[in-house]
Amino acid sequence: MAERDDDGAIRDLRSLVVPAAGGLVETGDPWEPYYISDPAGGRVGPVSEFLRDLQAAGRPATTQRSYSLALLRWFRFTWAIEVPWSQATRAEARDFCRWLQLAGKPGRPTAARALPGKRPPSARFAPSTVAHCETVCRSFYAYHLDAGTGPIVNPFPLARPGRAHAHHNPMGPFPKQRSGLFRPRVSQRIPRQIPDAVFNELFAGLGSNRDRALVAFWVSTGARASELLGVVRSGADPGQQLITVTRKGSQAVQPLPASPDAFVWLRLYQQETHGLVPAGPDDPLWRTLRRPFRPLAYNAARMMFDRANAAVGAGWTLHSLRHSAAYRMARDPDMPITDVQWVLGHASLTSTQAYVVPTAEDVIEATLAHHRRQSEPRPAAPEPAPGYRPESLDALFGKGRW
Repeated sequence: MAERDDDGAIRDLRSLVVPAAGGLVETGDPWEPYYISDPAGGRVGPVSEFLRDLQAAGRPATTQRSYSLALLRWFRFTWAIEVPWSQATRAEARDFCRWLQLAGKPGRPTAARALPGKRPPSARFAPSTVAHCETVCRSFYAYHLDAGTGPIVNPFPLARPGRAHAHHNPMGPFPKQRSGLFRPRVSQRIPRQIPDAVFNELFAGLGSNRDRALVAFWVSTGARASELLGVVRSGADPGQQLITVTRKGSQAVQPLPASPDAFVWLRLYQQETHGLVPAGPDDPLWRTLRRPFRPLAYNAARMMFDRANAAVGAGWTLHSLRHSAAYRMARDPDMPITDVQWVLGHASLTSTQAYVVPTAEDVIEATLAHHRRQSEPRPAAPEPAPGYRPESLDALFGKGRW
């Protein structure tokens, strides 16, 4: 894997060690939620400038965190090969993408076995992670190229142009014209729902009425975890059976129908905290269970669900509850797919149609049922009524179907 870079020096990626230098720093400041630090502990200024641009474009703090982690991987690589970020060329970008795909995750041993609900453990970065890093780095350099603060050529170029739609399937949608040159192909993943039997075990393992109310809302509304955690007390309307959330991307305020059970658990939780927490219309609906009763954060909710998973030996995530709700609604023949799209807050119907595709578990169960039916003895063909010829009935209704 040793190759020469643009200066003629040999870069041996096989033996390259990329230390976990620097890190992602969460500030708690809404004006600068995150920044990445260099090996000396200082702020990496070019990344902070890029994150401010993202914030100005309306990207939430979660997106800024995701972009920061991708850029942290890139900066650690440049620090290891001793190439300043502003002097990186296509050779460094190419080697970075190769290193991500082949070298594996530094310092992270894989688990002994995969838990139900989680992807099998791997020592290497997933193709989606590599693709995300390439896209983020290309956007980062495109920003500094426009600002005149980076190299004059983006080291993460677009793919070489070719004849448009040369091998396009006329029955399929037209893809985007060009993507990153070093961007790997990512297979489309089918969302996974929690089986009903497993969900019942998880729900039975929840330790409080607050947790039961949260899970019941997640699995009946399809709201994202952060959207539901941001609901205020005036956003819950038991009379109309609605709970109002703020959408993650568009920041639109949208009421979502929820199940009656969810409001029952919510009422029990509110009765337990009556007089202990502020009950104003703009106060948070969800709080911690121990004093001081702080607003419930995402990490605390995730750990609550992780404990329920550990009790049944599973590894489902909070986002799996959104997938489960989407599958339940999409499989209801009396609920139009456009209604499901509205409830989930998808901008494109294509995103919602992913829940119409059967899961691997559904296909396996249906195929095994088919094999069982094939092995069962078929009933003898009935005798035709007097005056009817069997071959004539076979021609009309199919052999043995009359």
